[in-house]
Amino acid sequence: MPVKMIRWGGLAAGALVVAAGAWPTADALGLAGGTAAPPPRPANIAANPGAWSPSPGADGGPRAAPGRLQGFVALSSQDRVAQVDAATHLITATRIRTDAAHGLAVTPDGRTLYVAETGQYDVAAVDLASGAVRKIVVGPYPQAVAVAPGGRAVYAAVTGGDTGAGGSDVVKVIDTGTDRVTRTIRVGTAPHQIAFAPDGRRAYVTYAGGLAVVDTAAGKVVGRVADPGGAQGVAVTPDGRRVLVTNPRGGDTWLVNAVSGQVAARIATPDGPWGVAVAPDGRRAYVARMNAGTVAVVDLASRRVTGQVRVGKLPAPVTLTPDGREAWVGNLFSGSVSVIDTASGRVTATIVGGVGTKPVNAGPQAIAFGPTP
Repeated sequence: MPVKMIRWGGLAAGALVVAAGAWPTADALGLAGGTAAPPPRPANIAANPGAWSPSPGADGGPRAAPGRLQGFVALSSQDRVAQVDAATHLITATRIRTDAAHGLAVTPDGRTLYVAETGQYDVAAVDLASGAVRKIVVGPYPQAVAVAPGGRAVYAAVTGGDTGAGGSDVVKVIDTGTDRVTRTIRVGTAPHQIAFAPDGRRAYVTYAGGLAVVDTAAGKVVGRVADPGGAQGVAVTPDGRRVLVTNPRGGDTWLVNAVSGQVAARIATPDGPWGVAVAPDGRRAYVARMNAGTVAVVDLASRRVTGQVRVGKLPAPVTLTPDGREAWVGNLFSGSVSVIDTASGRVTATIVGGVGTKPVNAGPQAIAFGPTP
């Protein structure tokens, strides 16, 4: 089966994405000589050679009652987005079609899903009730989208095809009322991920040179945390006082003081730290370590890693449910999503639509949650 690949400055969009300078080890891939344990056997549905199809009994559309939480998983190499019932972990639909999606964001009311179509130049706005799709042109190879607090705007990181001079350096701001681009903010070459302060006054954007701090009212960068190795994942604590940034080349996760803009700590999370998420109570963070096949649990008070959870192969995105009870981790090489019970620190479910080599073609690059409209 042909595999679609898009590269920019050491990042590859498609079935396999690794950090520049942090290529997967034998352990991470489970190859000869490796010691990594296989991911937990899929428990949600029977083996399905097609991979990531709706679970038995599903009719191709969400069957949950309005307001029931659902998860969205960007299957970049299958050019689709899967919808999953968050309570049962069953796949309810895969009807949303995309082109190498790498970013997902849902409006607070659950009505609209925004998809960064990394294989194109647009963000797709999907009406989740009707299935209607509107394409919003933003620029080459957008990698991430994030909905601002309140849901009135969506920020799209336009990563571009190159991290060198002349590459894309912008974030586009989309008005959710009109689905039109209303502002362009220059943040730095190859913007990667976006996170907002709880009050929405600041947006934090990782890019090839580090972290950019954006004043959302003024629409401009007001601060930077520079690092020549680049930055990838970003998350903000619920009190807005700290920002976590993963540094794949450095093998650590920065804890940034949001007031001073200074790095307060560099927490060792080696082997390609990628995605990061913070618990709703602000006590812990979860960092996906791609080449280790684990998720590091970070205690933010002591600034130490206090646990490791074995997941699938090449974990990248990690997202917590709104109540913080579960962390969902996308495993790029396994083609699955590991569900971690945050209370016990154990994987309690694996969401996947098939077994064997087929799931590799899923490439779950992003995960988002929203209520059923």
